[in-house]
Amino acid sequence: MIEYLSLLSFGSGGWGIVMLSGAGVTLSLALCCLPLGLPLGLVCAMMIQSDVKIFQLVATVFSAIFRGLPELLTLFLVYYGLQTLVQTLMAHFNINAEFSVNAFFAGVLALGTVFAAFSCEVWLGAFKVLDSGQYEAAKALSLSRATTFFRVILPQLARNALPGLSNNWLTLLKDTSLVSTITLVDIMRQTNLAVAATKQPMFFYSTACVIYLIFSAISSFIIRFMEKRANACYEKVSA
Repeated sequence: MIEYLSLLSFGSGGWGIVMLSGAGVTLSLALCCLPLGLPLGLVCAMMIQSDVKIFQLVATVFSAIFRGLPELLTLFLVYYGLQTLVQTLMAHFNINAEFSVNAFFAGVLALGTVFAAFSCEVWLGAFKVLDSGQYEAAKALSLSRATTFFRVILPQLARNALPGLSNNWLTLLKDTSLVSTITLVDIMRQTNLAVAATKQPMFFYSTACVIYLIFSAISSFIIRFMEKRANACYEKVSA
């Protein structure tokens, strides 16, 4: 037992710092996907809800494609596709240089896009639950469209969408393990390196399991707190 624990020490020969750094990369990657995925998903849902046919078509196709493609394939398309595209453009303009896409950036772009596609459906469900009388009441109060959306509609949308978005977040946390395939040094990449060096697969894969479960447990606690705060005012009104 002591021998196994020494493998996770922070001293010479231990993999503790390495595993923690990988965990930091995984968490950072997931958090960086939120500013991309949440607003983009909301915009797509609003486009589908709009009366403009081209907006509806573009958002529907976007959601269908990135919900239908495997996340790993999307990651490869973004990582290798961007490099190919930029290299082709550089060759067209006779620019002799090598270009490579940052693996972290590619991971954020790919997983953030997939997160946006799935969150779009969640936002759509939240729109359907929303009472249409909210818009009429805001108009009667002479509120502007921007004020109506950000002060009246969006808080209710966020409350209704929170359970579905929380599930998407937990899925995103697990999907971050795919970035190890494009050489980004996350938890899974570090775990594979540790396994190759120590020949202790069950120990290090079990350690990776514990790290992911800790992330999920902390996320669940935060999400429950957010749901409780979001429902607090409604509970007071109903009481």
